[in-house]
Amino acid sequence: MNFRNALLLSLMIPLLAACGTSFSIPQVGEGDTETATKMFAAARAEPVSVSLSQSAAQSRFQRVARRVAPAGKKVCEAATADREDFNCSVDVGIDTKMKERNAYFTHVNGDPVIRISMPLLMDTQSDDEVAFVLSHEFGHLIGRHIEKQEQQAVAGALIMGALAAYANANAAAAGQYYDPNAVSRNVEIGAALGSIAYSQTYELESDTLGTYIAKTAGYDPVKGAQYFARPEDVRTEAGNLSFWGTHPPDEKRLATVLATMREIEAGGGLQQK
Repeated sequence: MNFRNALLLSLMIPLLAACGTSFSIPQVGEGDTETATKMFAAARAEPVSVSLSQSAAQSRFQRVARRVAPAGKKVCEAATADREDFNCSVDVGIDTKMKERNAYFTHVNGDPVIRISMPLLMDTQSDDEVAFVLSHEFGHLIGRHIEKQEQQAVAGALIMGALAAYANANAAAAGQYYDPNAVSRNVEIGAALGSIAYSQTYELESDTLGTYIAKTAGYDPVKGAQYFARPEDVRTEAGNLSFWGTHPPDEKRLATVLATMREIEAGGGLQQK
């Protein structure tokens, strides 16, 4: 291994070591997959329900958030007890400006925030569905997914940028043409690719964590996860990926929830890696 490759590897190892899930995702059995497929087929065969009014949707949100927020904080504090100053106090609210059915977790001024859109709330058929969506977003906080995706973007940028620089150096040494913009272009590509690495695995981890939170709050996570049987385009009118487009296949998600529920009913708890 030459010096350049050794240096590149030394940069990659600490960055990539922090990637991946923090908690074990339960093994999905054949029975879980079969049950999930049947449940989704049945859910999709149901007639389209009437949307809630805005006032009814807001009442549902307030009713559910009052239970999910403290349950999410409880699970978060237990799961992050070894991390000093980890903030589990989440501001949970409605994004009144978002026009798509969506929900998200983010940080505002360093504080954790969960938002759910009014169109998504109006589309729900039960409190269980809202509870699972909010609990899933809590999972992104506990799994530190934003932090990890930022680290992955840095790792991707370094790797692709270093490869381009190495190729340019070799070309210049051999008196051949090299692209002066290759490094900056590859840095951008690497950052983009790095930020989406593990994305669907993180979603399954959030579903696992969300199952524990929704159950702790007194809701049925399996009924709640059936919300994802709703058909939806993977892209919004603006061309951005929707809540459906960034997540794994529906049946796999529900199968993961079913497998997690089996672990809970057997007396199991969250398993950190």
